[in-house]
Amino acid sequence: MDLGLVVNYWPFILAMGLTGIFSGVAAGLLGIGGGAVIVPALSNSLLLMGFDPDVVQHVAVGTSLAIIIPTGIMSARAHHARGALDVGVLKLWAPFIVAGTFIGGLMAGWYSGDALRIVFAVLAFVIAANIIFAFQTRLMGHLKDVPLVHRISAFVVGYLSSLMGIGGGSLTVPTLVAFGRSMHKAVGTSAAIGVVIAISGTAGFLLSGWNAENLPPASIGYINLPALVLVGVLAAVCAPAGAALAHRMDQKTLKYVFAAFLVAVGLNMLWKVVLG
Repeated sequence: MDLGLVVNYWPFILAMGLTGIFSGVAAGLLGIGGGAVIVPALSNSLLLMGFDPDVVQHVAVGTSLAIIIPTGIMSARAHHARGALDVGVLKLWAPFIVAGTFIGGLMAGWYSGDALRIVFAVLAFVIAANIIFAFQTRLMGHLKDVPLVHRISAFVVGYLSSLMGIGGGSLTVPTLVAFGRSMHKAVGTSAAIGVVIAISGTAGFLLSGWNAENLPPASIGYINLPALVLVGVLAAVCAPAGAALAHRMDQKTLKYVFAAFLVAVGLNMLWKVVLG
């Protein structure tokens, strides 16, 4: 690669390196796969570099899902080693997660960039409110032993996670808590579910963006390879540190950290829509 080109891209390289560190810690700490960090960071970086605003959000979401694969694996392994992974739930959810996520990825091209940002922001606010006020537990708690409800929940989580570019933790964690799992068990299981979401969603975004125009350089479909490597490697390395931190925190503190984080990310997305 030309040295001058590397110099021009150094802010992007630095931003992706920092994103990898923060998203990895967030993945382990909150069981979210890191997408809630990666999507706004990558979207903002590509916008600042002058790429097409409509395509940028799709690339951010698709690349985020690809990055979550190694991050989620490292995070899930760390939680499993601590006994915080419900294998029964993982087996029950996996097929329906795959279906929902793949369909969401294929349909992503139907949505504008701003539409994806609004979906991300609104869901982030709803999820944060649910974590604090636990209305999902009141609505769904009595259905915790109904397999059909688990399967429907898995499909919905997969579809929405694909459009948001997240590993599903911000949807999976409160759902599993509503179904009677502890916060630590929900976070650990969510990390494993995030890997399933990421693999299926990445395939969907790869196909839906295959012939897209005005993509950033070194992109395959809606997957940007430089961001995938830079963020993916650092995030995977840092995820176990986040998992260790999660097990040192009490459940109440973990919930409030999670909620505050989601509100901040949602506000950032809406700000981008307002700015146009």
